[in-house]
Amino acid sequence: MVCVTIAPWPAVDHSTCDHCGAHVTDRFRRVFGDDQDRAHRCGDCDSYARLTRGSAAGVDVPVPDPETSPGRHGGEADA
Repeated sequence: MVCVTIAPWPAVDHSTCDHCGAHVTDRFRRVFGDDQDRAHRCGDCDSYARLTRGSAAGVDVPVPDPETSPGRHGGEADA
């Protein structure tokens, strides 16, 4: 006989960025994410400078957002 335990809460998958939907690893979520290991932003939609200051955890940071400030994500703004 095999016993199976059913968790009283549903399994939640936080393997995607809440902002852009890109895949994020468990480690990225643990290191940069919020208290529930959710990534609000990731390397695909935000800069490393912002991620290391808390943007992946949902914190507003003083570094300009690459989506609203062209040229802030690895190069010059497109002409």
